[in-house]
Amino acid sequence: MKTRVAVVYGGRSGEHEISLLSAESVIAAMDPERYEITRYVIGKDGHWSPGPILPQPGAEIDVVLPILHGTFGEDGTVQGLFELADLPYVGANVLASALSMDKDFMKRVCRDAGLPVVEWQVVERGEINPHAIAGALGFPIFVKPANLGSSVGISKAHNLAELETALTLAAEFDRKIVVERGIEGREFECAVLGNADPEAATPCEILPSREFYDYEDKYELNLAKTILPADLPETELAEIRRLAVACYKTVGCEGMGRVDFLREAATGKLYINEINTIPGFTAISMYPKMWAHAGLPYARLIDRLIELALERHAAKKATRFTR
Repeated sequence: MKTRVAVVYGGRSGEHEISLLSAESVIAAMDPERYEITRYVIGKDGHWSPGPILPQPGAEIDVVLPILHGTFGEDGTVQGLFELADLPYVGANVLASALSMDKDFMKRVCRDAGLPVVEWQVVERGEINPHAIAGALGFPIFVKPANLGSSVGISKAHNLAELETALTLAAEFDRKIVVERGIEGREFECAVLGNADPEAATPCEILPSREFYDYEDKYELNLAKTILPADLPETELAEIRRLAVACYKTVGCEGMGRVDFLREAATGKLYINEINTIPGFTAISMYPKMWAHAGLPYARLIDRLIELALERHAAKKATRFTR
């Protein structure tokens, strides 16, 4: 019998369009002899088409494959729906999803685990003080909505005027804003796969065509370049892989994750920038490319993610939920 897979994509997010592209790539790669695919598209207004997965056990679905980036998809909200419905699903659970999405709390748990993160502050919408931020962090400063991805709403500020503009933009996307000391250096990504015993692929380097790897550079300009494997000594590649797995396990991630890094030019120090629990799966996305380089081609990667989801769900069946 074919495995019945519900692919859920779209969503109420600033990354809606990226989700559509990722989902089409994933569906095209899935073996029609192995999978019976049902599409569930969530509109920008939150409307499900053809209709919502009802939060009750017994739906005619073997596993859910959420390809949802950003808010209301990668932040634990829809994962909670799948948990209520007792449906196996690909990727991180509710807590790990929410924790990884919130850049502030992700940094806190990584810092407390002894992992390297860039100095940061949190600013609430309506309590913005650009002068105090500049005095504490200096320039340049990165300004980010705390709960979003694909570099939506992110700016790099070099002076007070740019900082004020950046804070205003970030506040449009989230009431919680993360501001970070700007790191001048190189950007790397590392793909991680697995449940209790995750593995990391060979890291890649991102060479932005702009000052940093922003939304336009990722998805519109087609000018950014990547180097796979990253041009680093083997000792540094191994350290990126080690830190990627450590970050993945620290936030409680399962299934998949892509950990992004900054390498400071002046010191050579590596910093964990963020973790994405549903990384991009478009034709240009590096998560599947890193695994393909490691010997796990795109279609087999999808197979493995579904296997991991079913394994985790089977293990959960041993847990008692009643007295």
